[in-house]
Amino acid sequence: MKQQKFWRLLATATLLAAAFPAGANSLPPLSPPKGEVLLTVCGKIKVRNQGDCAAFDLAEIRSVGPVTMETTTIWTDGIQKFEGVPLRALLERVGAEGQHVWAAAANDYGADIPLVETGTEAPVIAYLLNGDVMSLRDKGPLWIVYPYDADIRYRSDVAYSRSVWQLVSLNVTE
Repeated sequence: MKQQKFWRLLATATLLAAAFPAGANSLPPLSPPKGEVLLTVCGKIKVRNQGDCAAFDLAEIRSVGPVTMETTTIWTDGIQKFEGVPLRALLERVGAEGQHVWAAAANDYGADIPLVETGTEAPVIAYLLNGDVMSLRDKGPLWIVYPYDADIRYRSDVAYSRSVWQLVSLNVTE
């Protein structure tokens, strides 16, 4: 009788393990990019779709949840309207586990952004400027922007140096 109970429990456990595999509470997988890859996220991440990295086309970036921000910048004239996704939300999407992210531009410029200094609203990885896609010439196709007008701490050399335009990759590190 004890042996029958053992086998029933083992069968139940096996069925449950099959129904709820390890990582069932993990993040959903990323779709392989169908369009041009605009951003690659590597390093200490859990969700990948291209080797050890997560590759994002514009559709996948937008799926993270777009936000709109209006602000002035030191590089443009007047109030600009940016549409993009919060950096924190994108990093949560890939299960980032580090303490810093290195943001790299197409022109080899880069900046270290401590994750503790990212919020739900800022910075934003912008993909539209005043409703238009940004070309490389216009600081695109992706630009890390802060709501510079909203808070004095975003009008600083530190925030400006982290405002990486022509963004092509993020590397999550310790």
